[in-house]
Amino acid sequence: MLITWAVVPTCLPLVRRRCHVCASQRLRPSGRFRVNANHKLIDVWLLALCAACGVTAKLTVLERVTVGAIRSELLDRLHDNDSGLIAELLQDPAVQRRNRFDLDWTDAWRLDTGGPVDLDHDVLDVAVRFAARIPVRPVRLIADGCGLSRGEVGRLITEGRLVSAVRLGGRLSGDFTFTLKR
Repeated sequence: MLITWAVVPTCLPLVRRRCHVCASQRLRPSGRFRVNANHKLIDVWLLALCAACGVTAKLTVLERVTVGAIRSELLDRLHDNDSGLIAELLQDPAVQRRNRFDLDWTDAWRLDTGGPVDLDHDVLDVAVRFAARIPVRPVRLIADGCGLSRGEVGRLITEGRLVSAVRLGGRLSGDFTFTLKR
């Protein structure tokens, strides 16, 4: 029996980057862009607020780009402060590298199992799908989804009754499957 679980974001993650005013390491995306045009060149920043002091920080999205090089629908989304675009840009590796930050997904996601899991079957096949690149420990997902403790999941792995093609010990942010044998 194949069951599909989904790891979905519930809100925007925190940005892990040092505030330039205080010593805080967390910024909250404000949900707004700053678009500045200078003649035919345009700059775009994603605004973030320090979680401790509330000071605004700018995360560079576009810098000194000619207006004609930007698609009109993207420019409209920037002017409308599109929340979907904000989520996309926060997860963009190029934006993360340029601004030297990573994301803190603590309390910003949930596991949808589609209802309670019936563990009475001899073999249970589960496909876990990620709606966003959220780094999560598979052992935690399996424990939460099946209603088991993490220690019990670890015991099932060592006994060979919980198997997967991926390593279940580290963090994953991509789709995977596992099989639970009772």
